Amino acid sequence: MPQSRSAIATIRGYYYQFDYFILKILMCDNDTDSICIEGIEDVDIKTESEKIAIQCKYYEGTEYNHSAIAQPLRYMLDHYLSCGGNKINYMIYGYYKSGQDKLKTPFDRNSFKTYFLPLKAFKNINLSDDQMDDFISRLKININADEFEILEEKIITQLKSTFNCNDFEAEYFYYNNSLRVVKELSTNKIIEMRNITKADFILKINKKEVLFNQWYLVKKGLDNYCKMIKREYFSQFNLSPFERFFLIECDSIIPDVEIKSLMIEIGKKYAKISKREPNSFCPYIYLHNLSEERRNEILKCLHDENIKFIDGYDYKGAEFSVTSITQKATSANKINFKIIYDTKSLDMILGNNTATTQEIYQFYIKEPFYINTKHNHVKVLVEQTNHINKII
Repeated sequence: MPQSRSAIATIRGYYYQFDYFILKILMCDNDTDSICIEGIEDVDIKTESEKIAIQCKYYEGTEYNHSAIAQPLRYMLDHYLSCGGNKINYMIYGYYKSGQDKLKTPFDRNSFKTYFLPLKAFKNINLSDDQMDDFISRLKININADEFEILEEKIITQLKSTFNCNDFEAEYFYYNNSLRVVKELSTNKIIEMRNITKADFILKINKKEVLFNQWYLVKKGLDNYCKMIKREYFSQFNLSPFERFFLIECDSIIPDVEIKSLMIEIGKKYAKISKREPNSFCPYIYLHNLSEERRNEILKCLHDENIKFIDGYDYKGAEFSVTSITQKATSANKINFKIIYDTKSLDMILGNNTATTQEIYQFYIKEPFYINTKHNHVKVLVEQTNHINKII
């Protein structure tokens, strides 16, 4: 069922706040500078010289009116008065569809009263002129915030600079991991645990391995996400004669017929066994988290459809043979792909041939299930197994 516009706007509002958090902590000058999410306000920044509480909102379908920031201002005033004239600065950072010209800045006490004090929400606030002047001096209102996409572009640029990486790495690894870290911080019930220094944040996201993050998949959108991964890893027109290993985690909802189709598709795209191919090759496939009964039924269907494959077992009762499974696929034997039954056999195959380049493509649903640091190892996060077809 499609989401309503209001639901989409709410989701984008959450992402916008997270993105703002990420950008601000990346831009901190010192490793000891820290940011708290959902503290005094949405985003609280503490540096060596300043502490600022920021209300961050995204209203892409709304015209700005003074009443739109009345409630955030009320909370800020309440906090200011409760702290007895504290040394905290305040900021409202918001994006609106239109109406920005209604607010003239900077403003003084009289302008502040004209814009905001007539509102019913401020009737009972006991605020002296001196306090009002001091509060206004600590308040900044920016209703010309960056658009959703522009804010994300700024994050990618900052990540590229921080980690000296390309666009894909900045988005798929570091931004993806950033979203997960911020999401985890925001859901902690203890306010002190929703705070993190720049140094700790960089340390947590500095992994060229994607931490499971459904928020990133939802934000990117399935089709865009799959296109991005396909473009980066699976768009070669002239395949080199490498040994390619496709490790596929099978979820409980994918039917056998779709697994079979996926295997056939991998064989079609990543095998070259024609007579004109001097260095023929075909891929290896390992199906993780699939019962032996289901796997055998799939292999039976492949055999019945005359899809040629080998598995390293030459006869009934034979032991696994690395020599057998690593035999060359040719136009004569017509081997489309090679089946691996367990990670122990996978280790043996990978360790057998050091002359040919070996590449591992692991598709996992939550956490990588196979660790290998000796070979080129691409780990791809998927929400469901059947999404792999959109990628390869």
